[in-house]
Amino acid sequence: MCAGCRRDLPLCLSACPTCALPGTGGALCGRCLKHPPAFDATTALYCYDYPVDRLVHRLKYSHDFGVAVALSQCVVRTMAAPAVDVIVPVPLHVGRLAERGFNQALEIARPLGRAWQIPVVARGVTRTRVTADQVGLSWQARKKNLRDAFDCDISVNGARVLLIDDVMTTGATLGALAACLKKAGAAAVSNLVIARTPLR
Repeated sequence: MCAGCRRDLPLCLSACPTCALPGTGGALCGRCLKHPPAFDATTALYCYDYPVDRLVHRLKYSHDFGVAVALSQCVVRTMAAPAVDVIVPVPLHVGRLAERGFNQALEIARPLGRAWQIPVVARGVTRTRVTADQVGLSWQARKKNLRDAFDCDISVNGARVLLIDDVMTTGATLGALAACLKKAGAAAVSNLVIARTPLR
């Protein structure tokens, strides 16, 4: 991706430090104040808007792995290596993985792990059941939908974990996974997402 195209991507600015909701002036948003999530912080590179939405769609549904590499390079150009011990891409259920053929979060995480020399855990953290499609669900419905949806079979005791995903909408998925990892002993869980959906 050339420098001009990178400049045209909608950066996620003035965001909530916990959930990366844009437009809060860098202060905690109302939801994070009222209902603190299981994760500790979130970095979102872009707002989920044109053309980032088209790029993510192209990766997920057209199997264009070049998009994952290009977006990962944008992350590395924008931010320094985070102070974490391990990277965990948000897992797909085995059924959804078989249907799609790949996990887009893992495709984004691998180049980041190589660039930052941080191990990427591709196995051992699993989605244990198929959840209903999250599109169109409210925050409360998404949270209920994801209850007990993840399992951790690896040692994360005392570890600082960075979760990677393509898009964050309400944070319910990342919150459920963070809660699972903290229950397994993780000292801190933060998120890095390519794009954050703004409030409409």
